[in-house]
Amino acid sequence: MERKYSSVHYSDYLELDRVLTSQNLRSVELGNPAHDEMLFIIIHQVYELWFKQILHELDSVLDNFHTIEDDETIVGIAIARLNRVTEIQKVMIEQIRVLDTMTPLDFLDFRNYLIPASGFQSFQFRLVEIKLGLRPHTRLTYNDKSYNVVFTEERQKMLKDLETTKSLFDLVEGWLERTPFLEFENFNFKEQYLIAVDKMVERERQAIEQTEYLPDDAKLIRLRMLNESKAYIESSMDEEKHNELVKNGEVRLSYKATIAALLINLYRDEPILRGPYNLLNKISEMDEQFTMWRHRHSQMVMRMIGRKMGTGGSSGYEYLKKTAEQHQIFKDLHNISTLMIPRSDLPILPEILKEKLNFAFKAGQ
Repeated sequence: MERKYSSVHYSDYLELDRVLTSQNLRSVELGNPAHDEMLFIIIHQVYELWFKQILHELDSVLDNFHTIEDDETIVGIAIARLNRVTEIQKVMIEQIRVLDTMTPLDFLDFRNYLIPASGFQSFQFRLVEIKLGLRPHTRLTYNDKSYNVVFTEERQKMLKDLETTKSLFDLVEGWLERTPFLEFENFNFKEQYLIAVDKMVERERQAIEQTEYLPDDAKLIRLRMLNESKAYIESSMDEEKHNELVKNGEVRLSYKATIAALLINLYRDEPILRGPYNLLNKISEMDEQFTMWRHRHSQMVMRMIGRKMGTGGSSGYEYLKKTAEQHQIFKDLHNISTLMIPRSDLPILPEILKEKLNFAFKAGQ
């Protein structure tokens, strides 16, 4: 019988002898056994296994994106891979509930044995962040030092080298910039969109001014907010102003990519744009799930150790809380919602363009 068809035992296939003997409790080694250290170790080992799977999915998506110009069907594969990532993230967040069954006193039974070990030293999670698009200038510093100082020189070099390669953010931005239909024969999306915004704002202004349910001071507040919203949209549609925001670090996604993302979101119901919309939506969901995981983690740390310093020397809760917001990578995709207008206000597409977006088929063709 050929080796590839030979039988294998469940335990050998999963290498359970290695997996199930890798929980070495320091509290036991040091002669003061702490019951909950077993849970603490297993939870974090499981996290590292999930990180490994996430990296496996991300690497597939990144490899496919390098050839997406030649094969747009790769969009569907990317959606499936990223959907798996978001499902894993949900499990990761739920796992914190298991860790929450450990009380602060239970943790204090073995916490001192962990120093200076810290989740901050997870090499795999740093790989995930970099491959998604987090870069050094947008990171919070670790005790006023680079995030990579906790790793060996070899791993520091690996992280720095990876930062010079194209991330998912870079590849998605380039893909969006190649989006057709922004200017199609006599249809200029940006011009038509701004006309639609004017009509929408004027309708809302009239509704505010004519309503009998708001006092005059409330009307003034709403009118001011409406004007601010209109000004923000117009500013976002101005390439020069957008580029200035990019230069100042207030936004990251390029002007052309932003316009393309807006078009895809507004006309998501057109068959040819459903795939791109689902991809952008899945990327935004993944970004949101990491934010939720960081936030949930920070809340767990606050419950467990309060405002004590982390075992790795960070500020603990304060550091984790800040990363939840600052380490968002795709926030520009979330901000597209600010630019959205109702379906009823969408500019009508030329028939020839609508046919192209609808995979039009006619008998005899």
